[in-house]
Amino acid sequence: MELGIHQIRFDFPGGTESIAATVAATAKTADEVGVASFTFMDHWFQMEHMAPATDPMLEGYTALGYIAGLTQNMRLSLLVTGVTYRHPGLLAKIVTTLDVLSGGRAQLGIGAAWYEREHVALGVPFPPVTERFERLEETLQICLQMWSDDEGPFDGKHYQLAETICRPRPLSQPRPPILIGGGGEKKTLRLVAKYADACNLFAFDYDETARKVAILDQHCENEGRDPNTVKKTVLYIGDPIGAPDKFLADAERYAGLGVSLMDLAPQGDPVEFVAKAGDLVGRLSDIG
Repeated sequence: MELGIHQIRFDFPGGTESIAATVAATAKTADEVGVASFTFMDHWFQMEHMAPATDPMLEGYTALGYIAGLTQNMRLSLLVTGVTYRHPGLLAKIVTTLDVLSGGRAQLGIGAAWYEREHVALGVPFPPVTERFERLEETLQICLQMWSDDEGPFDGKHYQLAETICRPRPLSQPRPPILIGGGGEKKTLRLVAKYADACNLFAFDYDETARKVAILDQHCENEGRDPNTVKKTVLYIGDPIGAPDKFLADAERYAGLGVSLMDLAPQGDPVEFVAKAGDLVGRLSDIG
């Protein structure tokens, strides 16, 4: 079992002037204590169920590029990119750039997008959910094509690319891994089974996670795929620092479902949180 850090807030003491230093210290500490992956959200506004929309929020890929130059080992990703936020051809180039400059540590985390307010506010089209899932599937196909030897056209329902040239090639072999995040059982998990190397199962407890894993396994069977080839990750809801034994017991239960990475969202001082979370890394590695 691995540990991931998911940085979701930037309202640090000291205001805007403190953001860069705090993000840098958090990422470097995570890398030093053996955290396996570091992720940001992909939003322009803070999520309203988390804090006011007007709270600070960084653009995700710029933030990943910043910490790529400060770290050496961690996988770097957004959890997750909204399919509506960037044209798929540009998205493939962005992730490739991150992969090359990080020494092969980029991952494409992607989902169907949901936060309508920020789209409307900034003038970004927000199509109906059915269309967003169609665009998500085409985006996955485009990224896979751009990371292959096929530099020819792509002619989809929503996207048409005359050429799919992507140079330099990613350093990750055979390409950057793809993680699909979301809780949809009919569409999201089907796309995981068909296209993804990993998934982040949006679920709030063990029982819901177990149900989604079973549904994912069925989708994999329908696709003729071994479910064990899909890396399963979850965002842990709880207090791993205040109650580490409970967290580790929960991690062991999740491992029984095939989950191999637990993401933690720092609470309070993120540098202090991550330093303390480092004590869990070795104990987690014994699970699974």
